[in-house]
Amino acid sequence: MKIIFLLDQIQAGLGGKEHGDQPLGGQKTAIGSVKMFEKLLKEKNMEVLATIYCGDDYYRKQAKESSLKIAAMVQKLGADVLLCGPCFNYETYGEMAAEVAKVVEEKVQIPAVAAMSIECQEAITRFKDQVDIVKMPKKGGTGLTEAMNEMLTLCQLKAEKRDTTDYVKKHCY
Repeated sequence: MKIIFLLDQIQAGLGGKEHGDQPLGGQKTAIGSVKMFEKLLKEKNMEVLATIYCGDDYYRKQAKESSLKIAAMVQKLGADVLLCGPCFNYETYGEMAAEVAKVVEEKVQIPAVAAMSIECQEAITRFKDQVDIVKMPKKGGTGLTEAMNEMLTLCQLKAEKRDTTDYVKKHCY
C-alpha cells in the first residue's frame, strides 16, 4: 500500500512558526515526523511514496489553489491514501490538514485521513462530519505510538474500501 504524508513546515523539519511562508513542495521520501512511522509502516506493509509539505501561512494565503495542487500531486504519484498529519496541537496545521483531506477525497477520490489533538478544536468542529480526524495527543503528550498505529490502520481500512464506521466512532472525533 502506497501512502503520502502532508506536513506543515514544522513537522517537515523546515523551521518553526517563523517559516510559515514555506512554499508548497515535496520529496519522494520520508522526511521530518514521517520518520517516526518507519517501524509501523514496515509492519503494515506500507510504503511512503512522498512527503508533501507546505508552510501554514503560505497555505492560508492560497488555500484553494494549494489544496487543488496537493490533490493533483497525490493523484499523479498514484497514492492509495493520504495522511494529513500528525498535526499534534498546531491549530493552523490542523485546519490545513482537514481542508486538504476533504479536497483530496472530493476532487480525486483518494482516501484521506487527518490526525490532530483536541487543541485543534476549530478544525475539528468545522470538519469532523466531513473528514475522518484521528484523535492524538498534543506535542509531548502520552499515547503517540498508539495514535500513530490508529492513523495507519484507518488509512489501510479506507484504502481497502472497507467499512470504517465502528473504527471511526472509536478513534476519531
